[in-house]
Amino acid sequence: MKQTLQLRLGQHLTMTPQLQQAIRLLQLSTLDLKQEIQEALDSNLMLELEEEEIAWEEVNSSEPQNPVSEQKSATHEESSTITNDANNEREISAEASTIPEELPVDSGWDDIYDSTLPPASGSAAKESADSDYLSQQHEARTLYDYLTWQLNLTPFSTIDHAIAVAIIDSVNEDGYLSVGLDEILDNLADSDEETDIEEVEVVLHRIQQFDPPGMAARDLRECLLIQLAQYQEEHPCLQQAIILVRNHFDLLARQDHNQIKRKLKVSDEALSAINGLIRSLAPRPGTLVSETEAQYVAPDVFVTRHNGVWHVNLNTESTPKLRVNSEYSRLIRRADNSDDNNYLRNHLQEARWFIKSLVSRNETLLKVATKIVEFQRGYFEHGDQAMRPLVLRDIAEALEMHESTISRVTTQKYMHTPRGTLEFKYFFSSHVSTAGGGECSATAIRALIKKLVAAEKPTKPLSDNKLAGIFADQGIKVARRTIAKYRESMAIPPSNERKRLT
Repeated sequence: MKQTLQLRLGQHLTMTPQLQQAIRLLQLSTLDLKQEIQEALDSNLMLELEEEEIAWEEVNSSEPQNPVSEQKSATHEESSTITNDANNEREISAEASTIPEELPVDSGWDDIYDSTLPPASGSAAKESADSDYLSQQHEARTLYDYLTWQLNLTPFSTIDHAIAVAIIDSVNEDGYLSVGLDEILDNLADSDEETDIEEVEVVLHRIQQFDPPGMAARDLRECLLIQLAQYQEEHPCLQQAIILVRNHFDLLARQDHNQIKRKLKVSDEALSAINGLIRSLAPRPGTLVSETEAQYVAPDVFVTRHNGVWHVNLNTESTPKLRVNSEYSRLIRRADNSDDNNYLRNHLQEARWFIKSLVSRNETLLKVATKIVEFQRGYFEHGDQAMRPLVLRDIAEALEMHESTISRVTTQKYMHTPRGTLEFKYFFSSHVSTAGGGECSATAIRALIKKLVAAEKPTKPLSDNKLAGIFADQGIKVARRTIAKYRESMAIPPSNERKRLT
């Protein structure tokens, strides 16, 4: 085979480091962007915050305007101070021999020194300084800590205390016992003292008396029975509710009202009161105690309305303004190829590219947010029912950008609106065809389902077929399976479980 040289022309996209940096900054969230900016400030001496220069100018502006007169007065004050200090030193040296070693004082230690603990050192100090002040004052209380606190207040023997610790370790976040008693007994087999399943059962009953009622239950039936047994208020249907949960829990789960009335021999009014008592109980008692730390979202843009016009503005606090340090940039010499000069030149180029990438990110973010508000103006004025179907391609075509760019911009970006702080992705949804040839968004359909279910009669709830018929009458083609999917996504039970006597 003969070897030859051929010349070909082609085009391909080259991902330069600057382009990679711009793409990476575009998809970062607000918190990640702040961390990235701080790392750039720490590593690049050419970058600085504009607030620093403002503060320096304010300090310089507060200096005296007449340096000559100020210098004369300062010289006079300095000479008088030196004279007074010399006199004071002579007085102190003269009286030093008469001062006793210990003097009585009328103040305490706390009046002079702060009684708080010294600041932490190392990484702990950095974490405490970066954390919010309110988060330092409040710590999340977990269910395990709450149950352990009650355990320490309850008298137990050594072996019973070990069993109680094993039971509390096996309680999940909802308050249920996640393992069986046999497994707990097997885990205690390595202990010196012997125990049996009956003793584990006794300790479990003592743990089930802890607050909140219903803890350490093995299933929903036992959880409801524990709460009914510890019910504080007097209720005329309390005993009947206990009988219903203990003996006819399967009928209660199916909401078979006719069979329940026949078994308990009660009327519709009494059954309604029994169901109301059972519905007042907590099916997941662990969630009543478990607390999580609040996670705050910093919005990237603000959407406001003035004189009937919607305005979109960037959140300036989320992205601090950077600039090139003018003092260091003046040190760069064009004809100098030394290591120090090349070091400064490289940092200057990186700083300029970083600032340019930040500006490009903010401009792209503002364009996408403005176009989303323009598309979804009906939502901002009328709510979820007026949400239009929208996909990434629509925004990309309107702004003449690629869909991947729109996807990066809308990921982990939030918009503060009069209807709450929402993620950009919230405004994108699929569509359903209408009889008139139009389109209806999935978000609008979910809002209509929620509205119809809230307005239905408790005695005759709307089934999925009836909901599909109502949508068909309004010209919206929605299948029954689609209605069921949207209903389940909103945690709305089916019609047989929503049925009530009154």
